[in-house]
Amino acid sequence: MKRSEINQAIRYASDLMKACHISLPEYSGWSVEEWVAHTPETALIRQLMLGWDITDFGCGDFDRIGTVLYTMRNGSDTDPHAGVPYCEKYLVLKEGQRLPKHYHVSKTEDIINRAGGMLQVFLWNADPGTGCQLDTEVCVYQDGIRHVYQPGEEILISPGNSISLTPYLAHVFGAKPGYGPLICGEVSKVNNDVTDNYFLEPTSRFPRIEEDEPILHPMCNEYGSLLKADPCAL
Repeated sequence: MKRSEINQAIRYASDLMKACHISLPEYSGWSVEEWVAHTPETALIRQLMLGWDITDFGCGDFDRIGTVLYTMRNGSDTDPHAGVPYCEKYLVLKEGQRLPKHYHVSKTEDIINRAGGMLQVFLWNADPGTGCQLDTEVCVYQDGIRHVYQPGEEILISPGNSISLTPYLAHVFGAKPGYGPLICGEVSKVNNDVTDNYFLEPTSRFPRIEEDEPILHPMCNEYGSLLKADPCAL
């Protein structure tokens, strides 16, 4: 992705969340220079990778496959004393934009339609032994109500509603075309984006960046390289 695309995606997401009366922490608006000035007291933020996360998953078509994420809270799966024992995120999706097909081995997550359009979800079971997709019925809970779907069947989640995704439940979700942009919430177990994403489409979790303009706000996977500090030095 180009840095200009990332900057524009952050501006778009910020404006949409403000329009929906969703506020982010103060440091969401910090420049690189402000992050440098606050390096000593932000070690935990950097360790837990809180903040902006914009990705096209290496697909090169951000408007089709990609998302803006903002991690509000998280903990560590290796350090029980760091952060909190859960994760909370916002995901901002343009109309027609989606995440690639993937599953988790450790994480259970609620995906919540917080505001805007219609959340469109497709589910498949994954074989715990092989990681391969299975052609079997899917059982899932939506706000505590049990549902059974055929593999790959469309599931629609309207604003205020949610779906609970358990380990080895492969999923694709995005903003259904025709309903406008979408703000999703994610509440889950502690999240490790480096080790607990298993993709069933050719992807990469974090984008390679072409620096065509200055950084508006650093992304969570850039703190170490930009601040030249050990994010685990608490």
